[in-house]
This record gives sequence, structure tokens and C-alpha cells, in this order.
Amino acid sequence: MIHYKTEEEIELLRENNQLVSKTLAEVGKHIKPGVTTLELDRIAEEFIRDHGAIPGFLGYNGFPNSLCISVNEQVVHGIPSDRQVLQEGDMVSVDCGTVMKGFYGDSAYTFAVGEVAPDVRRLMDITKEALHKGVAQVRVGNRIGDISNAVQEHAEKNGFSVVRELVGHGLGRNMHESPEVPNYGAKGRGPLLKEGLVICIEPMINLGSRYVVFERDGWTVRTRDRKPSAHYEFAVAVTKHGADVLTTFECIENK
Repeated sequence: MIHYKTEEEIELLRENNQLVSKTLAEVGKHIKPGVTTLELDRIAEEFIRDHGAIPGFLGYNGFPNSLCISVNEQVVHGIPSDRQVLQEGDMVSVDCGTVMKGFYGDSAYTFAVGEVAPDVRRLMDITKEALHKGVAQVRVGNRIGDISNAVQEHAEKNGFSVVRELVGHGLGRNMHESPEVPNYGAKGRGPLLKEGLVICIEPMINLGSRYVVFERDGWTVRTRDRKPSAHYEFAVAVTKHGADVLTTFECIENK
């Protein structure tokens, strides 16, 4: 069942997603060669709690940490570790969630550790552009497939591949609500976009093939060919005026 949100509920979702954005910006300040992913996780948890929320991922279906941190060929759901030390040239996706006032926030951003290879930088740029292409399709009367197709088309025409086993989702009082928001599909297909719908659009785009492997830890997903994967995520509300993006990357990119 799809749960449509009131204006008041959308504002609570905005509050959460703005905090997630600020948390990602705080984490981004500490991303450099030599830092462990577990240290980044500690920074995020402290920041979230200091701002009156609790980490949305911690304990979610048994997940052991506050952030999902996925490095290079890891697509999503990487578990922070004191053994995972970031290196110059790495690419690291940080996915963060909060719970505050009964609602969730959820967003992701992919960071470069120092200078990355040109093809990796291009992968990051195209993935972020694909996210914005998807957001541009958010308006009353369109369908989920219009978002999905826009993401897929932009990624594939630039020579990259789209992960199909993992998708975006509705967001509200639960982290994952209906409908699913795939990053591939046909225009004019899928659930209708109506006022009050809040969804997370989150392209997961690979440098190599689209195929992934689910690791034995029960969480981490990586590319089968071990080539890098990028991931960006916005929470977006459908309004009568179009897309209302509840997340911001400005505090991350203007730090």
C-alpha cells in the first residue's frame, strides 16, 4: 500500500533529510587517506544524536552500524570496519539514515578520496546527473517508469550499466515503503505519481557490467567484475508544483 503524506508530514520528512544531508557533509570533512570507515561511522552517529535524532540504519533488520559505507567495487550496504582504511584514489559511497519525530531520512553521496582516476570521476558525474534526470520526471500524472527510464537512459548512453537487483523506494514512517523505484524501465509504466508521495531516487551505476554479488556477511553488495560503482540518493516529494527535493547536496559540495 502506498501512503501519501500531508504537508505537515512532508515537513517532518524534510527535517530528517536535511539532517541526513548535514551528516553526510560532516562525514565528508573527514574523508581522506588513512581514515577507517568505522571512524566515519562514529562521527556520523555522534552528529546525528547531537542533533536530536537517532541513526536510522543502526539495528535496522540487524544492521550493525549507523552508516552503510561502500568502497570502490562495493555497490551498497558496506559494513564500516576498523580494517577498511581509505586510500588515495578510492571512491566511497556513504549512505545515511535518521529517525526523528516518527519519520525517516535517507540519502547517499559518493565521495572521492583525494584524486580519482578520470573514468571513476566520470562515473561519479554521470551517476549524479542521472539522479537529477530522474528527479526532473517527478510530477503529478507521470509514472515511476518515467523516472526509471530517465536514469537508465542517461547512464547507458554514457557507457555505464545500471544495477537491477536494488531499487529506490517510498519513504515515511518506515525506511522502505511502497512503491519501489527501479533505476531501469519503460516510460509510462508503473505506479502513478500523485501529490503527497515521497520517494527515494537512488541510481546505482557501474563502470563495468551491471551484475552484482551479495557477499557472505549478509549485507555488502559488490560488482561481479569488481569494477567501481557509484551511488547517489535524494528523497523527493511529489507536489502539485512538481518535485520538492527534501535532500540537499549543497552543504556537502560547498564545504
